[in-house]
Amino acid sequence: MAGGGSLSRAGSLVLMLAALAVAGCAAGLGGDTYQRGEARRTMTVQFGTVESVRAVLIEGTKTPIGAGAGAAVGGIAGSNVGRGSGAAVGAIVGAVAGGLAGAAIEEGATRRAGVELTVRLDGGSYLAVVQEDGGENFRPGERVRLLRDAGVTRVTR
Repeated sequence: MAGGGSLSRAGSLVLMLAALAVAGCAAGLGGDTYQRGEARRTMTVQFGTVESVRAVLIEGTKTPIGAGAGAAVGGIAGSNVGRGSGAAVGAIVGAVAGGLAGAAIEEGATRRAGVELTVRLDGGSYLAVVQEDGGENFRPGERVRLLRDAGVTRVTR
């Protein structure tokens, strides 16, 4: 049983590191969130009226971090099953199962509520933008501005 303590410590450490890494990867996608490279850049500004607002779900990140951390924990746990070649098989099965579970946990933990905004621009054309729901509570008929740069569009008040 002496190895059981080190397994739980190693597993806890790997899970903590994975959680920190996943949290760091979860950059905001809302209208008020800017990446560092967007600072001091010129953006095109357009104005329009919100035509419709629809709640959507923005899928979470799918990086190798969650799968890797899960595989490490699963492999360690699986290696404690059986002896000799049984432990090796247990480690492989544990690593595969842990990797799948870790990837699913990462995606679920970084999933965000979003809104799909359909905006009628002042020129008469329509544009739909999906962004993270930052609690702005946009309503049909509301005047908004759209900021556009390098393929990124955000809707703000």
